[in-house]
Amino acid sequence: MTLPPFHLAFPVHDLGAARGFYGGLLGCREGRSSDEWIDYDFFGHQIVAHLAPGMEPRRHSNAVDGHDVPVPHFGAVLTMEEWRALADRLRGAGVEFVIEPGIRFEGQPGEQATMFFLDPSGNALEIKAMRDPAKLFAKQ
Repeated sequence: MTLPPFHLAFPVHDLGAARGFYGGLLGCREGRSSDEWIDYDFFGHQIVAHLAPGMEPRRHSNAVDGHDVPVPHFGAVLTMEEWRALADRLRGAGVEFVIEPGIRFEGQPGEQATMFFLDPSGNALEIKAMRDPAKLFAKQ
């Protein structure tokens, strides 16, 4: 399945911290930037970290498969190999997970590896990989 890239703009409190997290830790290629925003290639999609100095992260969660999933959140669907490599890199960097890397919906059409963590501004990210990528949108 080939999908066009999506675009997401989101607030950060510190562009230097965002640069270290998205460019350094996650390895996202930096695109255009100014004193108030930075474009990143987020696994083939365009995200833009916009400076918003007094921003407060929203705190809410919904129960999903026995976990409190942070809302809002954004992320990417990777291959299982890419997902495992990123989980190992994040663990090695001492990232504190909101939801530890693991498998959810085990044995169901939507079985997936998933992990949730926060960027330095408190934005929640979910990175997942599908056991069967063709079932990304499968109903239970």
